Amino acid sequence: MAEGAQFFGATGFGEPHYERIIVVRRALSAAPSAALGFFVYFVAALLLMHVLRPDYTIVDHMISDYAVGPPGWIMTTAFLSLALGCLALATGMFRDGPKSWLGRAGASLLIVAFVGLIVTALFPTDLETAPTTRTGNIHTISFLVNVAGILVSTLCLAFSYGGSADWRDRRGPALFLAVLLVLAFVGQFLTLHRGAPYGVANRLFVTILMAWLLANSLWLKRLANGRRRLES
Repeated sequence: MAEGAQFFGATGFGEPHYERIIVVRRALSAAPSAALGFFVYFVAALLLMHVLRPDYTIVDHMISDYAVGPPGWIMTTAFLSLALGCLALATGMFRDGPKSWLGRAGASLLIVAFVGLIVTALFPTDLETAPTTRTGNIHTISFLVNVAGILVSTLCLAFSYGGSADWRDRRGPALFLAVLLVLAFVGQFLTLHRGAPYGVANRLFVTILMAWLLANSLWLKRLANGRRRLES
C-alpha cells in the first residue's frame, strides 16, 4: 500500500486520486444490486397500479395507460425506475459481462432502452378513446425504440454467453427467455387492433421481460460477488 501510494504520488496522481478510483470501483460493483432494486420497484409499482385503477381493464388497456390519471405519477416513476435498472444492468455487463462484440452490443442496446424509457416516462400515452396528441405520438415512438432495443439486446447477450467461460452456463436459460420474449412480442403485434386482447398480450410481454431482466441481474450479481471474494 505504501509503495502504491508512493507510486501515485510520484506520477502526480496522489492519494485523493487513488481514493476516487476505489469509489468508482465500488460504485460499479454495486450496479447489479442497483439493477435488481430498480426492477423490483417497477414490478411493485405496476402491481399497485392494478389495484389503484381497476377501471383500466387488463384486456383493453396497455400498462402505459396507468400513467394517465390522478395516480399516474406512480407509473411514471416505475418507467423511470425501469430505465435506471437498464442503465445499471448495462454498466454491470460492461464490467463483468462477456467481452465479445455481441456482449458489448447487448449492453449498449440496454443503454438505448434506458434513453427510450426516459422519454416514455416523460411523455405519457394517449388513451384509446382520447384524441391523438404529439405527446402520445412521442410515447409510441419511444415504445417502438425500447422494444426493438431490448429484443435485440436479449438475443445478443444470450448468444454471447456461449463464448464466455463465466457465462456459458447461463446461455441456455437466457436464450430460452429471449425466445419467449420474441414470441410474446409477436403476440403483442398481432393483437394491436380494437377488439383484440392487446392489454393481456402487453402484460405477458412485460412479465417475460422482467423475468429476463431480473434473472440477468441476479446472474451478474453472483458473478460480481464471486470476483470480489477472489480479489479480496
